[in-house]
Amino acid sequence: MAKTQTETPMMKQYLEIKEQYPDAFLFYRLGDFYEMFNEDAVKGAQLLELTLTTRNKKSKNPIPMCGVPHHAVQNYIDILIDKGYKVAICEQMEDPKLAKGMVKREVIQLVTPGTNIDMRTGEAGENNYLTALHEQDGKYGFAYADLSTGELRCSILEDDDSLLNEMISLKTKEIVIDESVSEKTVEKIKKLRVLVSSQESVEPASELSYAVQDVESDLEKEVLNHLLTYVKKTQKRTLAHLQKAVHYEPAYFLKLDRYAKQNLELLQNARTGKKSGTLLWLLDETKTAMGARLLKQWISRPLINPAQIKERQLIVNDQLEHYFERSSLQDELKQVYDIERLAGRIAFGNVNGRDLIQLKTSLAHVPQIRYVLEELNEHGIYDGILARLDPVEDVFELLDRSIDEEPPISVTEGGVIKPGYNEELDKYTDAMKNGKQWLAELEASEREKTGIHNLKIGFNRVFGYYIEVSKANVAKLPEGRYERKQTLVNAERFITPELKEKEALILGAESKTFELEYRLFVEVREKVKKQIERLQKLAAAIAELDCLQSFASVSEDNHFVCPTLVSDSHDLEIKAGWHPVVERVLGKQSYVPNDVSMPEGRDILLITGPNMSGKSTYMRQLALTVIMAQIGCFVPAKEAKMPIFDQIFTRIGAADDLISGESTFMVEMKETNEALQNASKNSLLLFDEIGRGTATYDGMALAQAIIEYVHDNVQAKTLFSTHYHELTVLDEELEHLENIHVGAVEKNGELVFLHKMKKGPADRSYGIHVAKLAGMPEKLLERADVILKKLESTSETHAETQKTTKTEPIEELSVSEGDVQLSLFKEPAEKKESTKTGRKQSKIVSELEKADLMSLTPMDVMLMVHKWQQELKKG
Repeated sequence: MAKTQTETPMMKQYLEIKEQYPDAFLFYRLGDFYEMFNEDAVKGAQLLELTLTTRNKKSKNPIPMCGVPHHAVQNYIDILIDKGYKVAICEQMEDPKLAKGMVKREVIQLVTPGTNIDMRTGEAGENNYLTALHEQDGKYGFAYADLSTGELRCSILEDDDSLLNEMISLKTKEIVIDESVSEKTVEKIKKLRVLVSSQESVEPASELSYAVQDVESDLEKEVLNHLLTYVKKTQKRTLAHLQKAVHYEPAYFLKLDRYAKQNLELLQNARTGKKSGTLLWLLDETKTAMGARLLKQWISRPLINPAQIKERQLIVNDQLEHYFERSSLQDELKQVYDIERLAGRIAFGNVNGRDLIQLKTSLAHVPQIRYVLEELNEHGIYDGILARLDPVEDVFELLDRSIDEEPPISVTEGGVIKPGYNEELDKYTDAMKNGKQWLAELEASEREKTGIHNLKIGFNRVFGYYIEVSKANVAKLPEGRYERKQTLVNAERFITPELKEKEALILGAESKTFELEYRLFVEVREKVKKQIERLQKLAAAIAELDCLQSFASVSEDNHFVCPTLVSDSHDLEIKAGWHPVVERVLGKQSYVPNDVSMPEGRDILLITGPNMSGKSTYMRQLALTVIMAQIGCFVPAKEAKMPIFDQIFTRIGAADDLISGESTFMVEMKETNEALQNASKNSLLLFDEIGRGTATYDGMALAQAIIEYVHDNVQAKTLFSTHYHELTVLDEELEHLENIHVGAVEKNGELVFLHKMKKGPADRSYGIHVAKLAGMPEKLLERADVILKKLESTSETHAETQKTTKTEPIEELSVSEGDVQLSLFKEPAEKKESTKTGRKQSKIVSELEKADLMSLTPMDVMLMVHKWQQELKKG
């Protein structure tokens, strides 16, 4: 009778281990494969496209099973991690040949989306952040770590929006929570498709206590302890490379919420989701993976400290002025590998000989980088970088002496340690070398003595060394010359006492060589591990230098200028500015530059003009110019003077939120409200077509009220584009508002965009012309033109009666539906004529009521009456 799966010793062991990791796929090592069973096998086979088989096929309840080869396991782990799952790697902890009973097995690592450090090709410039959350008194203790680089940060966030903004900004795939986090908060997090992991208890670890020693807040200490406990439990290895936790305040940087980052396409193209077409794509001329990662962080968190911005500007300017020195630095930086992640691999213990050679190669270029900077450092602007640019010469010398220049990937099969590093190892190596030389000489001698030219000496792990003779030549062997060992289909294998003696010597030396080499390699690795903090400081300095030289290169190639940042006024003057990304795509000759003039006292630019004419591009280019200035880069303009902004809020583009079940208009109102509630006088607001998602007069009323609120209460620099031309009269009422428009002309019935900003309001929207450009049917366009004329006539009727100023309540904007509603079906002629006459009479009555007869001359009155008479006759 077949045993059930619980009675089988192996399955019993499997189930006991699986019980400890119920939320992970258990990769259970069996020989050369990692096997999955039961539900893991069924789901794993589907996700990984594996063949699903069964164990105990003759049983009434066969066990589903599938497996992956151990040498290709990382590929399969990556697939599951990318899909948001966890993988527990269960290894054999003893040699099966020496084990008594079941081979001992245990999980050596739990790989999760937030703890995966094996980055694939193309991901070197990406961080993989694991985040953690602890809720207390309505605030959040928040922490994040990148295990591949050792970065560790913490902060206190005030509300849900701040939390979601940070998570989206970090692109976290996993967050660790405890029982303090409310279910409501967890639901919001899950909508971001982030894996939520739980770590309820804290397990103090002396080796990690240093990581929190500089943190003062109890709330931050709490969340850090949960994060570090989770990391320690999942990784089951040393975490010596984790840096001390650094407190950061979002308020220390220019605030960009998730909407602003999406709308401005800073790191990700809104259409494709890729890097191409973004500000990062434009600015990334970095030469190292470390620099690429830091550049992303800088773009996500522009500075607000004038001294820090100035420090970066000085270096960028100096790099611009020293082309040859910059070229030399770039050549050196290209040879520098990812020191930050190499340090992490060393700490984790999964570094190999090739990794250490990459580290040595990188360190070899640091002295030349230092030399170039020291030559340029006449005014001390590179002092900060040079202080951290430690060549770590002792590590370089150690690696140069110990590790072979071309080591194999494996660290357990020899060939890693250089000759001359260890005397005992050299003796074993010499024995192996001499033994193999003896074998080569023996083979040549036996061929000559026997006359068998294809005789060869071979080796396999089962029989050791042997002499192989083909079946056709066996008859040529003298009787008793060799001792028969094995018969094959086409050959016979033999041994001799002398050969066995040499075999023992060679294999003994080989075994001892492998053992000693691995031991020496581990010793070297441990010595390097003690210098991880120095290596991390060096990596940070190189990354910073790389970003700044990248700014210089981009600024030179695109003719950017150094902006003047003013702290004592709100003057904003940009001469001949352009959208740097669009210009890069279209080409310099195709892009029309524009000025942005908002001196002290001019807070709002009300922008009108046709669709597709460039209003949104104009708004975005200002925001990108601000961001570029505040990360220390030069900007796309001929001249630029601007204040330092604390926040940028955008309401650009139409998008609904299907997850929250919110309409486009609701999203628009929430984003606008976020800006109005949180913006300060030092903020930049970009509002594009506010109010278009509702009825015309509702939208117009909201748009006007928002403009007035910003003008009177917020007083931030604001660009407000609109198709509500009725709002252009606000410049007469609002002191700090100015009208500008995008030029367009009509030639032979065709619309030509000038893409040039001009003062004053636009005369019309040209919406039908844009529809024509889109290729709409001619018949439809003709009908639209008729409808437009009818609406414009109606609008004139109500222009005076419905005009709302600051002194009039917004509610008075309401208009009866019958006055403005447009029928899609033709009305009966009599009703249509009656309606038309009624509208003309209503217009005349309205004009008569408003006419100031006492101020008119008799001739004026006669002309007015004559005009009314002519209009009634036409009707």
